Amino acid sequence: MPDFDLFVIGAGSGGVRCARIAAQNGARVGIAESRHWGGTCVNLGCVPKKLMVYASEGAEAAEDARAYGWDVEIGAHDWTRFIAAKDKEITRLDGIYKSMLDKAGVGLFVGRAKLIDAHTIEIGPGPLDEKATPQRVTAEKIVIATGGRPVRPPIEGAELGIISDEAFHLTERPERVCIIGGGYIGIEFAGIFAGLGSKVDLVFRQDLPLRGFDQELREKLLEALPKHGITVHAGVSPEKIEALEAGARRVSLSNGTTIDTDCVFFATGRKPATDGLGLETLGVKTEKGAVVVDAHSATSVSNLYAIGDVTDRINLTPVAIAEGHTLAERLFSSHTPRDWAYETTPKAVFFSETLASVGLTEEEAAKESDLDVFTASFRPLRQTLIGRDRKAFMKLIVSRDSQKVVGAHMMGDAAAELMQGVAIAVTAGLTKRDFDRTIGIHPTTAEEFVTMRSPTRQVSRTS
Repeated sequence: MPDFDLFVIGAGSGGVRCARIAAQNGARVGIAESRHWGGTCVNLGCVPKKLMVYASEGAEAAEDARAYGWDVEIGAHDWTRFIAAKDKEITRLDGIYKSMLDKAGVGLFVGRAKLIDAHTIEIGPGPLDEKATPQRVTAEKIVIATGGRPVRPPIEGAELGIISDEAFHLTERPERVCIIGGGYIGIEFAGIFAGLGSKVDLVFRQDLPLRGFDQELREKLLEALPKHGITVHAGVSPEKIEALEAGARRVSLSNGTTIDTDCVFFATGRKPATDGLGLETLGVKTEKGAVVVDAHSATSVSNLYAIGDVTDRINLTPVAIAEGHTLAERLFSSHTPRDWAYETTPKAVFFSETLASVGLTEEEAAKESDLDVFTASFRPLRQTLIGRDRKAFMKLIVSRDSQKVVGAHMMGDAAAELMQGVAIAVTAGLTKRDFDRTIGIHPTTAEEFVTMRSPTRQVSRTS
């Protein structure tokens, strides 16, 4: 008889949820973690990043307060004090994740796990315990939930830059930062460092940032970046990084431009963390490093499953949690697994002006039907006394055939909080008439989503 009914490799958000739900349904469950309880999101991603966003908003909030009559002095930001406070909170959350597993009756193993065969896992030394004695356990079913890791580009001098994992533990804030990459991480950290007072250069190889987002939203972001003090280098790539005196760096770009900076920050993507797991030995099918799974998270080996970023599907924490929850219920619950609407997964980028989306982009929707597109761009009431050149942008995409709202996009204050509610409506398949007959809350930015009456434009279906 195996030691466990289920063994999970990786205690990130998805792995923890899968282990807990399986244990609550009577399974004997073990879990191994080599780096941090709670995984990337809690330790080196969503949570500390959001705390850094909050920190970066302090100076602007003080300026806003003065516009509203408060006698406020804006002092210098204490990076060391903030990092210490952030680390204390992350340590607390780590303990909560570990406690939740323990209370659910999950066996906890500290160390780096690898597959010996389809039912045997060896847990050896890892960053959490570098002197751990290797041990082997067996399990009827195994879940791979090891997430992803940031990568450096293959250019000369790449070792002179940092990746996002290291950004959370810098001993001091660099006065000049060159961020390479225009995705989620690059945009968010550009806003963070600019808000804290650093001179930021942002380099990305496409003409617009945030590939995969709605084109019009991307254009609005490109317009906003310089207004936040960020120097944009679009349509170019870094070719070489050189070390200068006093720890400075020189970045050479493909257009011949050079940037002298104190810190080069690579936000050039992530890859599934499959190295060293032993997948090749078992013949687990992978593509570009990602574990290939079916709709039920099953791999090519019958008793092995994979969830979260290691599968490189929708790389968001709530999706990993949903996949882990569903898998545990499917394997061990007598009830029908919970249904999740992955196709309408909302997403947000926590820039200084938050961007949020749900459903289809205009470009995607136009491939399926004729469209009515509704947009609004205006200065929110909060900004009127401040005098800052900042507008909210909101957009609804409606299928002309069904009149369903198939996409919603926004850039502006509280966009992420607002979009979570709109995501319910889009997931439910509500029509534009449902939006129109909903009475708004006044005065709010959110009410604009229910007061757009005339289409900005009509778009014909593309071939």
